Amino acid sequence: MFTIPHFRRKWRFPNVLIILMILELGGTVAGLALFGIADPDLFRTRLWTVGANNGFNSSPTEILYAYANHRPIPTIPFVWSQTLTSFNVAISVLSMFILLVKVVMFTLHCWYPILGTITNGIITVLWVVSMYGQMGPDHSDPEHPSNIAWYISKSCTYADATGDHHFCVMAKGTFATTVLMMVIFLLNFALGVYSLIPSAAERAASKIDVDDMQMKSSPVSSDGRSDKEWEMKPVPRQSQKVPYTPRTLAFNTLDRQLPLRAGESDGRWGR
Repeated sequence: MFTIPHFRRKWRFPNVLIILMILELGGTVAGLALFGIADPDLFRTRLWTVGANNGFNSSPTEILYAYANHRPIPTIPFVWSQTLTSFNVAISVLSMFILLVKVVMFTLHCWYPILGTITNGIITVLWVVSMYGQMGPDHSDPEHPSNIAWYISKSCTYADATGDHHFCVMAKGTFATTVLMMVIFLLNFALGVYSLIPSAAERAASKIDVDDMQMKSSPVSSDGRSDKEWEMKPVPRQSQKVPYTPRTLAFNTLDRQLPLRAGESDGRWGR
């Protein structure tokens, strides 16, 4: 018989969950501000150009050269693409929406661990993709391959010559915020998984409840047979003789011993 697994409906450490919500609020606000400022192209192309001037990665001018010489347009690396910038803005907005819903449902005692585990797992994966994109590789130029974006692995002093030092610092800040948000949601996910695991007492209580439900659905009689067995068992025929009760036996005895009855039977009365 298939039974639904027993999951806890309460969080193990609600105070830890509240602390994570506060940290999540700060990280989400910071992410919204930084990603919103960076959209659509505040410093992405600038940092790409700084890296190309120092030989760290490909150059954005390759696209212009391809257009001018009617050559195939090279694929823009994900780390320097508009897709990544829009993705970061979208995930920060989604995280803020999830946080608002989480706070309301937690206040109403309906933010269950199973729901939080699924949601936090999905958002964690999205932040991991964002983190990978910001530090992602750039292999579009075989002569200048890059496994990690230069503004992550190197100092921002390389951008001093072009006056883009503050943009490099801002890019580092957005990456740090991304890592922070990923860690927060990962901790939320781990807390949800831990809260779903029932204790030994809860498993025993769940087993007792399942046994009670099975007994109610299929009741058993005193001799160990279920109702279905009794329905299928043929009912024995009753005896054709009329059963005697103590009251019937007493009346029959009196009827044989009364003098009036005896006289009437001999014909001595009524003459």
